[in-house]
Amino acid sequence: MSHVKVELKKEDVAKIKEICKTFHNNPGELINVLHKAQSFFGYLPAEVQEIVAVELNIPVAKVYGVVTFYSFFTMLPKGQHPISICTGTACYVRGAEKVLDEFKRILNVSVGETTPDGKFSLGCLRCVGACGLAPVVMVGEKVYGRVSPDGVKDILKEYE
Repeated sequence: MSHVKVELKKEDVAKIKEICKTFHNNPGELINVLHKAQSFFGYLPAEVQEIVAVELNIPVAKVYGVVTFYSFFTMLPKGQHPISICTGTACYVRGAEKVLDEFKRILNVSVGETTPDGKFSLGCLRCVGACGLAPVVMVGEKVYGRVSPDGVKDILKEYE
């Protein structure tokens, strides 16, 4: 994965330090700190992880390990409309892969990437708990059920 260098503004650095302080710079609160930081920035670039590591006095490798282990965390900025295709068993069996391929084809991005205009990002989810509606696609918080590859164009049209 290519790494984009992120220039953090002074106030961003201050905000990260402030988030760490809310959790008393306790290394045991790493996951909470990262959740807070991600909800503030939208993602966790290496530069944010480095500050967290320094503030909590833990190795950067440990922070990186947590960020890469939990699928909730992302090191890439999400698009304005994050699209997630459920790849849980029910959705998979009912053709989620073909739906995903169609999103990839139309948007011309891979899973984990964002369109150059920043409008859409593409991801996969394990299960959204709407198995009866398989295959399921989420755009932001909105759930689309029984999506066919033909329906992909219609979903994207809603966000033009």
